[in-house]
Amino acid sequence: MIPSWIIIGAITFFIALGSFLITPRDVKWFAQLSRPHWLVFELLIPLIWTVIFISGATSAYIVWQKNPGSLITWLLMALYLLVEIITVAYIPLMLRFRSLKTGEILGLIGLILAIGLAICVLPISLMAALLLLPYLVWTPIGTYTTDELKELNPQDA
Repeated sequence: MIPSWIIIGAITFFIALGSFLITPRDVKWFAQLSRPHWLVFELLIPLIWTVIFISGATSAYIVWQKNPGSLITWLLMALYLLVEIITVAYIPLMLRFRSLKTGEILGLIGLILAIGLAICVLPISLMAALLLLPYLVWTPIGTYTTDELKELNPQDA
């Protein structure tokens, strides 16, 4: 039998590959947007998201190990999956539709779902809930940044 950490890690990895649905034409649009002067950490964003995805997968693994195969655990795994899909969809959909509002909406949906996930996970494992903190801290920053991009680029909102 394949260990659960490998399955969770593989699912996380393959969903994250969805970010490769970005075309060069889409990237060109985003690269031409005006950015806030305080956005000096843009090059670190891929590293930040890598840490967030690893933390989320580790959180899911801890929850799975507490009660593997139960209905509640499966429902929580579905919620972890939904949060990751929404998160990964943020960039490709925002770029594809050339709509910062789309990105902002997906960011807010991801944040709301992640807060719900953290609340559900907390009674199961404090560590699993704490591992969701990077997502819960970073997502409002990313959503706020998208909102600032909308203000600086109203034609692309």
